[in-house]
Amino acid sequence: MNSQIYNLGCLAIVDAKLDELDDEYGELPLEIKDKSEKLAVLKKNAAETQRILVDLRKFTHESRTTIVLLKEKEENLGKKQFQVKNNKEFDAITKEIEHIRTEYNKIVEELRSTGLKEENLSSILATQTKESFESENELKALQEELEFIQNDQQDELKRLRKIKKEYITAISDANKIDYDRIRGMFKDSVVMIKRNSCSGCFSSLPPQKIVEIRNNLDTIYHCENCGRIVYPEDMIDRDSVI
Repeated sequence: MNSQIYNLGCLAIVDAKLDELDDEYGELPLEIKDKSEKLAVLKKNAAETQRILVDLRKFTHESRTTIVLLKEKEENLGKKQFQVKNNKEFDAITKEIEHIRTEYNKIVEELRSTGLKEENLSSILATQTKESFESENELKALQEELEFIQNDQQDELKRLRKIKKEYITAISDANKIDYDRIRGMFKDSVVMIKRNSCSGCFSSLPPQKIVEIRNNLDTIYHCENCGRIVYPEDMIDRDSVI
């Protein structure tokens, strides 16, 4: 049965290989996240612009219907004006016609302003739609690249995770906690002693300590400088691990 330090060292070698595979993604996951968030904002802005345009077009349609009705009403009142029997009725119709004309001119002016707004918003929407389309294509390309890497790594990841599980099963709970704690600070939480030094921080180890480590493989030793777990240089054959 292999010692705890041996299993920890092997686990570290497997984790190092898994880290290498993870590094192949580079900034890709972050780029996908950023691009997804950007696309969501672009689509939200385009949807808001579209909503405003719909409201403007509805207002334009209703206003054009209103000015037609106002014009008809003005014409009917104009005919009626010549059929009145007294000045009071004539003045009342004249006042109503003036009110209609004021309302008519107001709506015409609003339509002119709305037309400019609609033209500007249509241009903005076209730009937003184009940016959304381009952003969506960029996101798709990034996702395809990610999927390619995932597919390429699939078999290797499955193999390494199986090996990792075997080593984890052989390690005590206390040593697992210690390993994870150190790995939270250093990716290479378990390192070999090389040239009488910790190969993690390169601090030298006292000769008597190295002898002690070699003669007590059932004991877990840490580098007194960085805190990494250390093991004798010739204890593990890396190629046989992975």
